[in-house]
Amino acid sequence: MARKQYPLRIDPAIWESVQAWADDEMRSANGQIEWIVRDALRRAGRLPIRRGGDGADAGDRAPRDAESAARSEHAPPESPS
Repeated sequence: MARKQYPLRIDPAIWESVQAWADDEMRSANGQIEWIVRDALRRAGRLPIRRGGDGADAGDRAPRDAESAARSEHAPPESPS
């Protein structure tokens, strides 16, 4: 699927922080912004499940609330039966 182009108006101080973070991660600023948005969507349980493509997010859906997120992060590993 082609990427959607969107003109982004952003505070210069935020842009500088994003650019510095992108440089540290060896990404473009655009790639860093996409990563930040994708991570926020995943954490909120709002990342759509992608079918096909590169499969980077296939089946990756975060819990919808903090309580279930805490349970899933701190759940003990299942013991074999």
